Amino acid sequence: MLQPYASEEASQPDLRQFLEELYQGRDLSSFHAGQTIPLNSRAIWVVCRGVVQLSTLYQSGDEALLGLAGPSMPFGLPLTLIDPYQAIALSDVDLMGLTLAEIEQSATLAQEIGRHTVRRLRQTEAMLAMAGYRRVEDRLRQLLLLLQMEVGQPVAGGTRLSVRLTHQHLASAIGTTRVTVTRLLGQLRNEGRLIVDANRHLILPVGSSL
Repeated sequence: MLQPYASEEASQPDLRQFLEELYQGRDLSSFHAGQTIPLNSRAIWVVCRGVVQLSTLYQSGDEALLGLAGPSMPFGLPLTLIDPYQAIALSDVDLMGLTLAEIEQSATLAQEIGRHTVRRLRQTEAMLAMAGYRRVEDRLRQLLLLLQMEVGQPVAGGTRLSVRLTHQHLASAIGTTRVTVTRLLGQLRNEGRLIVDANRHLILPVGSSL
């Protein structure tokens, strides 16, 4: 089972605020939902607003979800060995680009990048552990709990996932088909353990037990 850690991160300094103070006047790079984000082998991105989907493509053409980078999380080619590796804006995003040279010149910046990279490591381990569940139903429940921690926003009656993931996104993350995910989400809705709002965002009701 996943252990919650969102409250721990909330008590620590915000990397976005630190970067704004360090690089006053530097323009952010903005991308609309669905846009592919360019990657550079000598630089990383830090998310200032929004959520970025990180994924790879198999030779078969199938896509595998590697993780989600939310506010304050770094991502980029220097942080991965995966090839091909792609980043796509799941929502409208604002990013700050940092070269490796800039990070190496500031011990404090390097420490902050490292701290938030640990968040990505935790997420990656959670996704690896998720793959160990034999039943697809269990993998989907674990994924929804992880998304609740990573991109959940409190709303009346529950926690709303701030990004709208398609059934295919969810299927790619847990190694199943879109049809299976659609069926399982329907079951959770019928059981009152999942709500879909008017904007097609998923809400996990208060007190619901996935």
